[in-house]
Amino acid sequence: MKINNLKYEITNVLVIGCGGAGLRAAIEVKKNNISVSVLGKRAKNDAHTVLAAGGINASFGNKDHEDSWEQHFADTYVEGYELGDPEIIEYMAKNALDQVSEISKWGADFEKLKNGKFDQRFFGAHTFRRTCYAGDYTGQEILNTLLNKCKKLNIPLIDSEYVTDLLVENNTCFGAISFNIHTGEKTIHIADSVILCTGGHTRLWKKSSSRKLENMGDGYFLALKAGCHLIDMEMVQFHPTGMLFPEEVAGTLVTEAVRGEGGILLNGKGERYMEKYDKERMELSTRDRVAIANYTEILEGRTSPNGGVFLDISHKNKDFITSKIPKIYRQFLESQFLDISKEPMEVAPTAHYSMGGIFVKSPNHDTNINGLFCAGEVSGGLHGANRLGGNSLAEILVFGKVSGHYAASYSKNLTSQIRSKKVIEKVSNEISKQIKHGDFIPISLQEELRNIMWKYCGVVKSKEMLEMGLNQIEKIEKKANNLDVRITQNNCNDLIAAYDLKASLITSKATILSALYREESRGAHYRSDYKKISKEYNFNVILNYKEGKLELKSVPLKFPSNRLKSFIHKAGKIISYKGKLLE
Repeated sequence: MKINNLKYEITNVLVIGCGGAGLRAAIEVKKNNISVSVLGKRAKNDAHTVLAAGGINASFGNKDHEDSWEQHFADTYVEGYELGDPEIIEYMAKNALDQVSEISKWGADFEKLKNGKFDQRFFGAHTFRRTCYAGDYTGQEILNTLLNKCKKLNIPLIDSEYVTDLLVENNTCFGAISFNIHTGEKTIHIADSVILCTGGHTRLWKKSSSRKLENMGDGYFLALKAGCHLIDMEMVQFHPTGMLFPEEVAGTLVTEAVRGEGGILLNGKGERYMEKYDKERMELSTRDRVAIANYTEILEGRTSPNGGVFLDISHKNKDFITSKIPKIYRQFLESQFLDISKEPMEVAPTAHYSMGGIFVKSPNHDTNINGLFCAGEVSGGLHGANRLGGNSLAEILVFGKVSGHYAASYSKNLTSQIRSKKVIEKVSNEISKQIKHGDFIPISLQEELRNIMWKYCGVVKSKEMLEMGLNQIEKIEKKANNLDVRITQNNCNDLIAAYDLKASLITSKATILSALYREESRGAHYRSDYKKISKEYNFNVILNYKEGKLELKSVPLKFPSNRLKSFIHKAGKIISYKGKLLE
């Protein structure tokens, strides 16, 4: 193994994360005629982006001509319970159209209408049909297109590097350190600016739509150690429909496209129950409401045979199903031998998306650390307390481009570069210190943590549950000080697991502390001891990390421009602040 070896790489802009946001950022940097490198720890053609199946939002109005970017803004802002940053939301809604058109020109094969325009389907809580799609594999189509574009531009993509620390001196980021996940060799990546595109933390729950070794919260840990702030970490989206069995696929996403194409929800008694929770929108209600509805039906005993609820699209013909949701059709056939054109699926809520994240400023998508930018799920501010389906793919393209543009501009305008041998030696030695004999295996503690987060910080929370969860996590933290980490020839799995565990522990605590701080129910944040929205909590929760401790504070919400407030009122949406309508 080469764990004590240290090599250097130099680039203008370093992108960490080779999913959709990272690739789009790198492309934009390259278009600015400066050097860029992309680091990832998962096969570049299998990034988490592939799980965003159902579609991407852009207000073309191809099916519903009344649609507009203003309506997209209104839906995102209001259905996010007014917690999102209106400037970030507005930028996404305005620019999603150009980004969808652009990636289509680059080769993404979206479904088209007879007139050649993009087809658009309904997704939950959207006023109009604005979700463009490629069957139920839209994320895969977008990722493949971005990979092909990167190849044409000769952008180096290294998908076997685990980044452990950012290099920061005098509040300025000048690169990162990583180790090769196969050989253990350490590399110092010197850069003028860095873009974090590392995803979220939903793998920290036992039932999760994320897969192994992804969404472990490592991006948040990198940011916190560097001195960044996090925002609204209590806002974790539980998707209403994840698979129940077999065990190896439990939690796997059943895309919202199933409901968007006419799927209905039934409980174990055969009752179509969504009319009790949202009579007007039914299955196309917001994800938080559908998740709570499913959770309630399960909790109160009206379950399917395996403890979930039914999602049924068998009333549609097989050709329609295999055309509109081919991946889901195969998914159930291959894992359960279930033909969804004949029988309903069994589903239950699953941890799905981190709506909070690193605090970024608009429009640059930069952080409070000079030279450090971020994009995609790792960043906060867009979704508020509820993410609308289809906005995540719009987010990665729009803000991947934004972060790439401004990171490139930052690099071009630098007159001097900060370098610190002391910082480099410190982070390099830290990796070596992790390799030691101990009493506890990292992956076993990780599994223990996932069970704790599901039990005490799940779909429904309370002060008692959250405090019990925090207590249990602190016990794991003590064990984590005595990890058994060994590396052998071509095997760094223990070291990867040790860093994942450290990131998971601090991110879990950040989530629970933020959830305790917000004593109300708002969107995806549902407290059984505070069941209503409270005007006293019309703020964002900001979290800092100082001397190994997490600190929380609240900051006032931003509000839309007067013109957008007026539009929202005309659209029949309601905005309130301190119990009054915004004028």
